[in-house]
Amino acid sequence: MRRHKVGWVMHSKWFPVALGVALGVSPAQAASVPLLLGSYTGGQSKGIYLYRFDENSGQITPQPQQVMLSDNPSWLTLSADRHVLFAVNENGEGARDPIGRVSAYRIDPVHGTMRMINRAASLGTEPTHASLSKDGRFLFVANYAVSADPGGMLTVLPVGKNGALGAAVQVKTYRASMVNVERQSSPHVHSVVSSPDGRFVFVQDLGGDRIYAYRYHPERREAPLAALAEQPFTALPAGSGPRHLLFSRDGRYAYVTLEMTGQVAVLEHHEGHLTLRQTLPLAPEGFAGKLSAAALHFSPDGRFLSVTSRGDDNHLVSFAISASDGSLTRVDRRAVEGVEPREFAFSPDGRFVLVANQRSQAVKVFRRDPASGKVLDLVQSLRIDQVSDIKFLPQGR
Repeated sequence: MRRHKVGWVMHSKWFPVALGVALGVSPAQAASVPLLLGSYTGGQSKGIYLYRFDENSGQITPQPQQVMLSDNPSWLTLSADRHVLFAVNENGEGARDPIGRVSAYRIDPVHGTMRMINRAASLGTEPTHASLSKDGRFLFVANYAVSADPGGMLTVLPVGKNGALGAAVQVKTYRASMVNVERQSSPHVHSVVSSPDGRFVFVQDLGGDRIYAYRYHPERREAPLAALAEQPFTALPAGSGPRHLLFSRDGRYAYVTLEMTGQVAVLEHHEGHLTLRQTLPLAPEGFAGKLSAAALHFSPDGRFLSVTSRGDDNHLVSFAISASDGSLTRVDRRAVEGVEPREFAFSPDGRFVLVANQRSQAVKVFRRDPASGKVLDLVQSLRIDQVSDIKFLPQGR
């Protein structure tokens, strides 16, 4: 079932935790890469955490540099220049704040510290993902919506020059497949992603087993998205539940996790049209338990795709990507040494991978072999209650 976030959270504001002598941060750590962690705040977590990550040792500083207090900032989105951060506030029924929102923050380009710009309503509940249009003018927000009322929807928010969010200008609603009555009795928009050239926008609806396609019209400030008349959606296998999608750098292929069937799929892309080419299971042969597919990311060199599986099979599964046709071949399965690996991130140089194990309350840092794509030994375990997302802030790259 979908996780629920209830309990108390302090009002959104920020406070920095001084570095230097107070935290015993060495000069090497002070020059390390800023690392942002999102979380659910129904337990002990307070919001968004800023740490430092040492690329040489693979160690995260034991104490945060800053904590930004916020309600359920479960997914973090960075502007292209990494000067603005957008965090969805995955609120819904039973939470301290039942209204889905998105918060915008200005990021210090040197230290990575944040200050709030403003906040806007997402017009839905449980906003679980967001992405920027390629030109940075709009933020596309995926409202998952646990309840059928109002149901999952896509919301389009305009973004000002300073990063401030405006009121919603467009909303798109969808239809459930009803294949799985428990989980697909209403639409559940899980992510929204633009094609690499920015001309098309794709919406993954777990509740409808569909990927919806739109043409992006930046000149239409009040309605920038228009459904493709020739193919408004791509139907995926019944009951598969598409979750997150990534495009290859050249835009020829798309990769999507099928949450409910525990698979990753490869689709060919041409001018906004997607065609299913390959579907691979994340579980090993003979696996009899329950699992769901979650996050997926490319390695920094683009040669590998890694995917997390959850449920009874908490693993990071890595695939080599064929340069000729984009197909996948499994090269590694590594236990994440925790429960519910909701998200993960590769270090900028690809020598480490950090996994957010939501239900076992920890970020696990593993060493990785960039040449083979295999995940090796555990380097560090950092306790963070209900950790949900990981984003690096490499400066000057």
